[in-house]
Amino acid sequence: VDHISFSVKKGEIFGFLGPNGAGKSTTIRMLCGIITPTSGYGKVAGLDIFTESEEIKHSIGYMSQKFSLYQDMTPYENIRFYLGIYAVPKAKWGETIDWILDMTRLSHVKDRLTSELPPGWRQRLALGCALLHRPKIIFLDEPTSGVDPATRRRFWKLIKDIAKGGVTIFITTHYMEEAENCDRIVLINGGRIAVEGPPSKIISDIFPQNPEATLNEAFIALTKNSKNESQED
Repeated sequence: VDHISFSVKKGEIFGFLGPNGAGKSTTIRMLCGIITPTSGYGKVAGLDIFTESEEIKHSIGYMSQKFSLYQDMTPYENIRFYLGIYAVPKAKWGETIDWILDMTRLSHVKDRLTSELPPGWRQRLALGCALLHRPKIIFLDEPTSGVDPATRRRFWKLIKDIAKGGVTIFITTHYMEEAENCDRIVLINGGRIAVEGPPSKIISDIFPQNPEATLNEAFIALTKNSKNESQED
């Protein structure tokens, strides 16, 4: 990535978009404390990404498109496992397990093998495991990849409810109709920020004469323009 700069507000649903190879995953890995940047400055939940990367890992939630679940364990066992990973005090395990199972609507299947659950249910379980230590920020990396449209809509309703509780949501997605649910988005292309702002403003700025234009059309126009500019350089 090349000198990108942005800030995310508390309780905001922030979309981080871009084509494959644009630098999204690299940026997320830096923000999550997985890799160290070669230069620059950044803070996540008030913690320095250079000197406090280990603290960051325990202060955030992270969910990838692979869900990071143990398929040979039940939802109940997966939740208990991650409670231990995040060092949640054992005195709070009972109430936390009940909260996660209720929020994800998985209480009725808590003792079934995770491998037997439909993709949408595993998706909700993975989100619950990323939230059980009550992080201030949660990073969702392509969380709806591979699930059907109805499941994606239900998942986004859950995301919005979580954000209303004050949790900051940092999300990447390839589905532009989903990205329109974000409060604000950044489009990164070629390691640089191409545009930033609320989805509706980005659309109107690119297509001022077309009130029916979509974010997907704006995304295509922006990436096409960036490609043409790079070829001219």
